[in-house]
Amino acid sequence: MSKYEILLFDVDDTLLDFNLAEDAALNRLFEQEKIATTPTMITRYKEINESMWRAFERGEVTKTSLHNTRFSIALKEFGIEVDGEYVETVFQKYLQEAHHYVDGAYELIAQLADSYDLYVVSNGITKTQNKRLADADLAKYFKGIFISEQTGYQKPMPAFFDYVFDRIDGLNKDKTLIVGDSLTSDVKGGLLAGIDTCWFNIRDMQNTTDIKPHYEIKKLHELHMLLNK
Repeated sequence: MSKYEILLFDVDDTLLDFNLAEDAALNRLFEQEKIATTPTMITRYKEINESMWRAFERGEVTKTSLHNTRFSIALKEFGIEVDGEYVETVFQKYLQEAHHYVDGAYELIAQLADSYDLYVVSNGITKTQNKRLADADLAKYFKGIFISEQTGYQKPMPAFFDYVFDRIDGLNKDKTLIVGDSLTSDVKGGLLAGIDTCWFNIRDMQNTTDIKPHYEIKKLHELHMLLNK
């Protein structure tokens, strides 16, 4: 019998492949706005976006600021002026329509839902994440979906997890596990919240940080073995 009863899942690059979704949305955005891009421009946008998300996790920027300025900041480096807020709106529209699965995600969640209480914990936009999960036919398996925009806090803030825990009846931290791809968001957040953590190392990266997860998997199906130890 597994020691866990409650499983918290991140969304992007844990259940849904964000890289594929992002690339599809970016291509449609730039095609619609007739913005000629190069691989260098796309790479630079992703670098700036990643840096801003890390700043968001540290509480240094707001989500509104992140979303409304990331495109304008990145494209300005290439001499392209855009209305960041408008471009973000278009991007979110296309991102909502993309819900590519991480390999094995649907099968895993469908199987685990029979034995565990499943919840989503995501640093994202509520409308976007809810639509992607619904379109992927995953939402029905979760007893609750908690998005940072709705909670007013973000992973790894303890306040985010306090919000979640207050809304899960009978929660026992000793029987709760968080699964996610981000060391700085999911794993660090889980450690700060006092629950066990599973790093889904989807990109087979070296952990060069001082953040030490309780478990590490590289394929989702490995979670079955971990849970049944």
